[in-house]
Amino acid sequence: MARFDGSVALISGGARGMGAEHVRGLCAEGGSVVFGDILDEEGRALDEELGKAACYVHLDVTNEDDWEDAVAMAEEQYGPITLLVNNAGIVEYGAIGEMTPDEFRRVIDINLTGTYLGMHYALPSLRRAGGGAIINISSTAGLMGYATIAAYGASKWGVRGMTKAAALELGPDNIRVMSIHPGPIRTPMTDGMPDEMTHSQPIKRFGEADEVTKLLLFMAADATYSTGSEWVIDGGAVLGPVMDIPSE
Repeated sequence: MARFDGSVALISGGARGMGAEHVRGLCAEGGSVVFGDILDEEGRALDEELGKAACYVHLDVTNEDDWEDAVAMAEEQYGPITLLVNNAGIVEYGAIGEMTPDEFRRVIDINLTGTYLGMHYALPSLRRAGGGAIINISSTAGLMGYATIAAYGASKWGVRGMTKAAALELGPDNIRVMSIHPGPIRTPMTDGMPDEMTHSQPIKRFGEADEVTKLLLFMAADATYSTGSEWVIDGGAVLGPVMDIPSE
């Protein structure tokens, strides 16, 4: 029996990149998945690729009606939700003195408020299912500081903190809540970034999206005594730079 037989997942930002790999991975393990995005063409193509195991829905994570529609579709197609993956996110570059307030708010609205809305609207369905898991995609930028992405960092630190609050609140409902903190992963968001940026890490390469998916599947199916926890997948980036120690 596949690990996710009988499971119903709702994934935001699922049309491409890490989100699309999460959709594929869950379907391959027997899960039923409703996935949302604003990239309708790519979303519909993935829907067609996966057949009856997955359904695409237009989902702007800042839109409350879209969240209600996505939850309703999941229940109508497959039943109550047992896994929510808040994956949608954006990054905007700019120093604090140069980024406009509107640019800052947009990142917060999508990355942080969008994650809150996902939990808020999926929670009644998770309770109807008798429990399950929520996995929020944060970042290494939610563990350490990076210059020129203050809005992104603020949003990802916020996701980290909100995950812990939710874990405390939802334990009595048999709902585990965890965060994943990816480092440099090859996705459309990181296209154009040089390989050299990983050379100070212990693992000197970009990660692949399917490596994050493997971690997510383990967290959802097997890490049954873990909640409120931070799972880092970053090639060792947050450890600090590798230093050559001169021999005596």
